[in-house]
Amino acid sequence: MRNISFWRFFATLMAIVLTGNTPFAQVVPQQQITWPNHKKAVIVLTYDDALDSQLKNAIPELNKLRLKGTFFLTGLNRDATPQWRAVSRKGHELGNHTLYHPCLSATMPDNPANDSGHYTIYGILREIDMQNNFLFAVDGKSVRTYAYPCTETEVGGKSYVDSLRKAGIIKYARIGGDADAIVTDFKKLDPLLVPSYGLEEQTPAEKLIAFVKNTVQKGGMGIFMFHGIGGDYITTSSEAHKELLEYLAKNKKDIWVATFREAMDYITKANKG
Repeated sequence: MRNISFWRFFATLMAIVLTGNTPFAQVVPQQQITWPNHKKAVIVLTYDDALDSQLKNAIPELNKLRLKGTFFLTGLNRDATPQWRAVSRKGHELGNHTLYHPCLSATMPDNPANDSGHYTIYGILREIDMQNNFLFAVDGKSVRTYAYPCTETEVGGKSYVDSLRKAGIIKYARIGGDADAIVTDFKKLDPLLVPSYGLEEQTPAEKLIAFVKNTVQKGGMGIFMFHGIGGDYITTSSEAHKELLEYLAKNKKDIWVATFREAMDYITKANKG
């Protein structure tokens, strides 16, 4: 009886261990990052859609505090092109957000001509590549990051993430997320599926700063996804945006504010080390 009981116990124990539902199971530790200059975390400020309010309100505040942002541009407005060229010369990153911002009609019913449900994978890749060409004419850079329009990773009901990876036209890509979208497990981070904190209309400064504090506490990477600043749509007030930037500048000893590409280049290099 003792032998039978032992082997039953042993078989049960092994089954539990192999499925991971036990304190005996080994937990693989998350890969930690040592940030440059003894910083405790990295914050990335990203802005979508090439909006006028970003040129008018966001960029002057960033420049004033010597902070850098990443601007994901949709198409190119000929009147604004000289301004975006000047933005790039100040050290900000210009990223790709497609030519026409295709989204599902359920998400953007006022844009039926660019319903992503009717796109093909070839079509979206061609559009991304063409936007790369336009951006090259603005800033002269050939390496480009990307933000999925409406944070959708599918067109025509099919994921195009792996096709984008194979095409080699985008180095890193940002998706959406909420206030919990803080990257801490860098070993498992897919460079074409990098989460971010997608802000809602009129998100207050307290929530913006709380996200930063949480990121610092966890020693991770936190990415903001802004749209309008003091105008346009999905608007963050100029006051809340300014308060966030001032907090980042005040705490620059502990916080590295980097462009999306800078942060991801650093993480990629660290993962190889």
